Amino acid sequence: MKLVVIVLTLLTAACKPLSYPLAGGDPSDPSVPVPPVRYQSSLGAYERQRPVEPAPWREQNERIAPQPKR
Repeated sequence: MKLVVIVLTLLTAACKPLSYPLAGGDPSDPSVPVPPVRYQSSLGAYERQRPVEPAPWREQNERIAPQPKR
């Protein structure tokens, strides 16, 4: 009996039309308001970096090493 109920449930669920919720207006409708497009440079936060001499590795490691707990 359980198998019959499961099969009937699956068959009737397959007949239901699919509906997808839209996040906004219909994209094919030209009268739907949209936010204005603004220009944003992809290089806005660019900072020029020039080669430098290597620093002593021991001093660099000591600067970033975790401090001992007291």
